[in-house]
Amino acid sequence: MDKTHPTSGNPVTGLNRREFLMAGLALTATALLPDISLGAPRKRAEVSSRRKLGSLEVSSIGLGCMCMSGIYGPARDKQPKDKAEMIRIIHAAVDHGVNFFDSAELYGPLTNEELVAEALASLRHKVVIATKFGYFGLPGVRPELNSRPERIKVSVEGSLKRLKTDYIDLYYQHRVDPDVPIEDVAGTVKDLIKQGKVRHFGLSEPGLQTLRRAHAEQPVTAIQNEYSLLWREPEQNVLPVLQELGIGLVAYTPIGGGFLTGAINANTRFPDTDFRSRVPRLAPEALPHNLALVALLRQWAARKEATPVQIALAWLLAQKPWIVPIPGTTQLAHLEENLGAASVSFTPAELREINEAASKVTVVGDRLPGPSMALTRREARPKS
Repeated sequence: MDKTHPTSGNPVTGLNRREFLMAGLALTATALLPDISLGAPRKRAEVSSRRKLGSLEVSSIGLGCMCMSGIYGPARDKQPKDKAEMIRIIHAAVDHGVNFFDSAELYGPLTNEELVAEALASLRHKVVIATKFGYFGLPGVRPELNSRPERIKVSVEGSLKRLKTDYIDLYYQHRVDPDVPIEDVAGTVKDLIKQGKVRHFGLSEPGLQTLRRAHAEQPVTAIQNEYSLLWREPEQNVLPVLQELGIGLVAYTPIGGGFLTGAINANTRFPDTDFRSRVPRLAPEALPHNLALVALLRQWAARKEATPVQIALAWLLAQKPWIVPIPGTTQLAHLEENLGAASVSFTPAELREINEAASKVTVVGDRLPGPSMALTRREARPKS
């Protein structure tokens, strides 16, 4: 789905003449559509429904907290966000019905879990907290994969301390460590579950054979993968396996790094300190073509009296009852807009119409830079 066009087309964009003209028409159509306010949601920001990830019940929309710490991966010069404001956003999410919050030891690193703990300390019995192990690095040090059992045991104690809790609701392997048999990873988490330190086991971006092997050792409650109208590859192989095994999907980057909000246009350029400056599908040569999806969202936003981001999230919610998106934000207005997606619904005929239109847009550029993509879909080595 997310591939560039053959090089026989334009040498810069990879588009042939017809596709280039279609992209231009999409941009024109977007400009002519009614302005849909990005800051003022048309739908009520209330998340009253719950969904099952395996046996774990969570709000139908969660909150990804990664961006609240301001530092991720090699972008070391980003400044952390105002803590008081981030706590206010987390509290607002709870007030609007959200009970599912996503963190990791890598985020910050370490400080994101502390932020989540400070915000939710008095609400611990009302919320579901997910965090991750197995991919970690201190500031100034490139993160490394390490899912050896002894490292997992150290990680869980650190996360419990930073989260100021005696249990973690959902504990993911952040990325598959190809050097450690997944049976050893799942077995270690199984022991943590028996000890009461962890309640549910998850994997993030696993290879499908690794997922099956992990599930056989310790039932997997959910996997965390990217999934959105901008990245539909999981529909090919991942969703059928999850359906078969009864595993939920937590969808991260459900609005494509802000692309599906409609706030990004063909002239948008990201600073070098922004991770998105290295994402191929958001490169200057890719944006004009990919904006055809935004044009589609704007059309449906006008029809549903919603905003483009609400249509994008509502579409995701409509795919399967065991899919839970976790959009992240550092602005209260955007939080309320995102949560308004829970009030948008589609008939089966409308979904077919959206899917048919979206299937005609071939997304140009990959979803992640090469080194980051190399960490996805990995398979763990066989157990001796």
